[in-house]
Amino acid sequence: MPPYVVVLSVLGLVAALIAAVYAVSFAVAPRAFESGPFLSGARPAEHALSRFHVRWYAVSMVFLAFDMEMVFMYPWALVVASIGVKAVVEMFAFLGLLLVGVLYAWREGALRWA
Repeated sequence: MPPYVVVLSVLGLVAALIAAVYAVSFAVAPRAFESGPFLSGARPAEHALSRFHVRWYAVSMVFLAFDMEMVFMYPWALVVASIGVKAVVEMFAFLGLLLVGVLYAWREGALRWA
């Protein structure tokens, strides 16, 4: 038996298996809207494209600042021993800059929840 026959047979079996899985899914799946994948089938309370309050954008910016802090601190922690005091001073300057940003956001009320 030539090798291409074996390859084509395996591909045919895989295609038949995929078609069978789709057929069983189509036969068993419920048709009602209430069985939607979101909110455990419950109808949504608001539109999916509803607007968020502008305060959440400021909170997300503060979160991204702290997220970037961790992105920079992990590689720094790996090389701080080999670089020495210069790396420690640079990281404290970076953390001080972030602290100034957080204090500004706090003063402007970006972290107020009420």
